[in-house]
Amino acid sequence: MRITIWRKLDRLGVARLGDGLVALPADARTREQIDWIAEEIGEMGGSSTVWLAAAGSAAQEKAIAAEMRSARTAEYRAVLEQAETAARARPGERSRASKRLRAELRRIGRRDYFPPAEREAARRAVRALADTSADTSADADANGGVR
Repeated sequence: MRITIWRKLDRLGVARLGDGLVALPADARTREQIDWIAEEIGEMGGSSTVWLAAAGSAAQEKAIAAEMRSARTAEYRAVLEQAETAARARPGERSRASKRLRAELRRIGRRDYFPPAEREAARRAVRALADTSADTSADADANGGVR
């Protein structure tokens, strides 16, 4: 149970503040998701409490945002590296990697509350990979499947 709940919280992009204490920006989507997870914990025989809180200071709020931004930065860098590696692969592999990385960007975007600069770099790299894959496919089609 515990692992499943933590995975769901990680997919939401929570900042872990302490043992069992997490933070998310307060919007309708995150509130609904947290309420569902709290309900699921209760259904499994556990206990949870959802608290709406504000950071005690601007510095604390900035620190939480920086932690969340840092986690997304690492994810975007991984996507960027994978896109750069895939750009050197064969056309079919590039196309598959492009689809997979576009899906990964969507997943990251759902938990990206404080976008880092790396987001745009990762998006550009995946777009370039998709364009290269499309160009290669178009060239093959124009040449009757021969490159």
